[in-house]
Amino acid sequence: MKIASILGLALIAQTVSAHYIFNTLIAGSKTSTKAVRLPQNNSPVHDYTGSEITCNLNPSPADETVSVNAGDTIGFKVDAALYHKGPVAIYLGKAPGSAANWDGAGQNWFKIAEWGATYNPFSFSSLNKDVFTTTIPKSVPSGEYLVRIEQAGLHLTGTPEFFISCAQIKVENGGTGNPSKVSIPGYIPKDDPSVMVNIYDPVPTAYTCPGPSVYRG
Repeated sequence: MKIASILGLALIAQTVSAHYIFNTLIAGSKTSTKAVRLPQNNSPVHDYTGSEITCNLNPSPADETVSVNAGDTIGFKVDAALYHKGPVAIYLGKAPGSAANWDGAGQNWFKIAEWGATYNPFSFSSLNKDVFTTTIPKSVPSGEYLVRIEQAGLHLTGTPEFFISCAQIKVENGGTGNPSKVSIPGYIPKDDPSVMVNIYDPVPTAYTCPGPSVYRG
């Protein structure tokens, strides 16, 4: 019994410590840690209806805003491969002015990528990955944006754990698109099945990622 208890405690400790931070921005051919509003630590955000869901809880200010062309690669590297099962998404938020001076408030956000569920067996395409990139649609208008990545860890049924980072970018050579936008918080209804789902029993046969659909331009 003592050995079993020790092994159980070790497993719990491993699970608790298996957190991570999206700490590096990928923008075109460039990478930057200075453009990221770095979270205080790797602890998750639980309240997806509160203001900390936007860019994490009191992240440190970013030191730069990285220029990138519409049509180029955008994304993040994480400091450890994702250990928890759950969807990942990348959002762009159009700043009213300078990205450095915007806290992300308002109905300014749209999703440009997501990594959802896989089946047979049920899992998520984000599992064990440490780099997440997509393409900024060429129709995205020029201007300053916050680019935001989130993972919703669904390993604790009914208590989703969100891992979030925001970075500052300036989109150049953009288009004239007008994507439908959401507010963050407010993009996930309280008790939404996408974050309250039990991923173990019964095993889901279908799954829809939280938030709006992906804007592809």
